[in-house]
Amino acid sequence: AGVLGIYGLITAVIINGKLDTPATYSSYSGYAHLGAGLTVGMSSLAAGLAIGIVGDAGVRANAQQPRLFVGMILILIFAEAL
Repeated sequence: AGVLGIYGLITAVIINGKLDTPATYSSYSGYAHLGAGLTVGMSSLAAGLAIGIVGDAGVRANAQQPRLFVGMILILIFAEAL
């Protein structure tokens, strides 16, 4: 889940590079930057929730059936990537 934080950091650096002086910074740019930050933040929150749910179910299933370990790891990777 550390990659999700790096996505937020990259977005913050890009937005910081596009900031202008307050006299030339338009409302459109402000709302666009707010939308970009919210999009990254909310998608990271949803991915973190998916990782938590899949991880919990995977650990419980792995305790009952050890053959499910590889499938659990693959589902966790897909939950983070999507």
